Amino acid sequence: MLALQSEAMASVGTQVRPPRWYWIPVRVMLVTFLLTLLSFAVSLLLGILGLGLGGLLRGTHANLTIAYKYVAPSAAAVVGATVLVSALLTEIRHYRQAKALAEIERG
Repeated sequence: MLALQSEAMASVGTQVRPPRWYWIPVRVMLVTFLLTLLSFAVSLLLGILGLGLGGLLRGTHANLTIAYKYVAPSAAAVVGATVLVSALLTEIRHYRQAKALAEIERG
């Protein structure tokens, strides 16, 4: 049944659009920015909670600026670099696969 549907869809004459390479940097930067921002927020929250808990256990006031200055930016930088490389590799692989499939469908 599925094979008949795919043959019917292929015989309709849909045009296969080749992939566009210039969208790769846009998607990579968007994903990198969003995940870096999210990791900054999460690491800041965890840093504040950790420093607050440490100050509570010691019976002193916690210096929360440490979370803003050292914990969150360094964690976000590590996550951002990792996301940049992995998103770039994923997008390039996806582009090459889509390009090969478009070439096969063209004939």
